[in-house]
Amino acid sequence: MCKIKYLILLLIIFCFTFASCSSAPKNPGDVFTLRRQAEDGLKNANREAARGNLEVALSLLTGFKRNAVLADDQSLIIRISLSMGNVLFSLDRRQEAFAEWDLAISEAVSFGNKELLSVSKIFKARGNLLSDETRAASILEEVNRESANIRSNRLFIAFSWQVRALALRSLKRWQEAENASRQSLNIHEKDRHLENASFDWYTIASIRSLADNTNGAIEALESSIAIDRRIENSSGLAASYRAMGDVYRRAGREEYALEAYKRAISILEALGNDQEIAFLNRRINRN
Repeated sequence: MCKIKYLILLLIIFCFTFASCSSAPKNPGDVFTLRRQAEDGLKNANREAARGNLEVALSLLTGFKRNAVLADDQSLIIRISLSMGNVLFSLDRRQEAFAEWDLAISEAVSFGNKELLSVSKIFKARGNLLSDETRAASILEEVNRESANIRSNRLFIAFSWQVRALALRSLKRWQEAENASRQSLNIHEKDRHLENASFDWYTIASIRSLADNTNGAIEALESSIAIDRRIENSSGLAASYRAMGDVYRRAGREEYALEAYKRAISILEALGNDQEIAFLNRRINRN
């Protein structure tokens, strides 16, 4: 589905969903509806974020966070704040991202939920790691410690493995990093979270590339591409072809790098992503 069409559909759904929610819930049935809408909205928003549709995801999360607040559901508030933090961080709105993660930590302390508190700390740890890789060793220790408290939510277990993989990658412990990514991948594949599985392969590719395993990195990207084709994730396909170009260029295989970059551009043109096209054209011309 093209983005313009999707945004129009999203606007219709968004208006319909909130047309009767201008005041506080009036009875237990209203609260149940608010919670159900927020739960479903969180799943949809996470799916959009995994597909690279960050602005769409943020719009969904912002609206459904209001539902969670109206229902006074601390678990939902925490989980939505965690996702909002990740989306805001990806949009380079880092101060807002950390504010959401701090809110999640505060709510988890108030809620008295040890598992969600550990999850919230790991989300914030990922932001700290991506902001300053020199802290990888201490962040790895924190994630190992906090992940022991995460037992009921398999997506959060997978996320903790992803963060460990990133920390181990920063520490250049390549095989351990790939093993951690595969722990995440196993959960996502088994539970059919295919957008997340595609990202796991993408992460494995980056680890292998940094370890100078070019062929292995390309194989991982091909696995990521195969999943994204299957689920029709065009943004994911463009990202993987761009990464493939980077891997080939790093290995000095310029002809293959240019072919991958151009494949990414053709997808981005269909998506209408002029900013990424301009970036890749500069990369092709080495500017």
